[in-house]
Amino acid sequence: MQVFNKEDIFKLNKIYRINLINSCSGFKSANLLGTISEKGITNVAVFSSVTHLGSSPPTLGFILRPTTVPRNTHKNLKDLGYFTINHIWEDVIEDAHHTSAKYADEISEFDMTNLEPEFKGEQKAPFVKGAPVQMSMKFIEEIYVPSNDVMLIVAQIQELYVKDELLEKDGLINLSKGNVATINGLDTYAIPKFKKQLSYQRPKEIKK
Repeated sequence: MQVFNKEDIFKLNKIYRINLINSCSGFKSANLLGTISEKGITNVAVFSSVTHLGSSPPTLGFILRPTTVPRNTHKNLKDLGYFTINHIWEDVIEDAHHTSAKYADEISEFDMTNLEPEFKGEQKAPFVKGAPVQMSMKFIEEIYVPSNDVMLIVAQIQELYVKDELLEKDGLINLSKGNVATINGLDTYAIPKFKKQLSYQRPKEIKK
């Protein structure tokens, strides 16, 4: 087994180090965040850091990095107060990944890919049409992490759309049924498959 201590990591080639550290935490969520500017220009961008923060109220978070360069997604969600989260699925992986390209503010990634915006519900931010899971999010707060110069964006779910065939009787969203993608590292995508659902675990009785 390969071993990398802290000193080894800092001495690595930059690209090798980025790939290594971005993949060591395990599979990550693969989502498209949809926003719209005050001028009405839509924006969609791939993010791999969306994570569950709490269920009551229903709260998610994601990381923005770095904070030293302009981010259309950040500006738009702060200006409007709302954005959408859309799960990436197998059929759109290449187009979804292309949204990581840096376009000028006046260019919509929807226009540069085969992804289609969809407007519904009470909010103005665009969903990604066809996404098996879609969420309308309200911006709540941002928390700056100075040690790594990143921000945690905290938002609450306002509307949740789930394709019928994914929703199990107990409320589980079975992502495998929607061929929902996950990200390994920076640019590698996988389609995980359902294996087993286990029951709530309680401590075993200690044998005397």
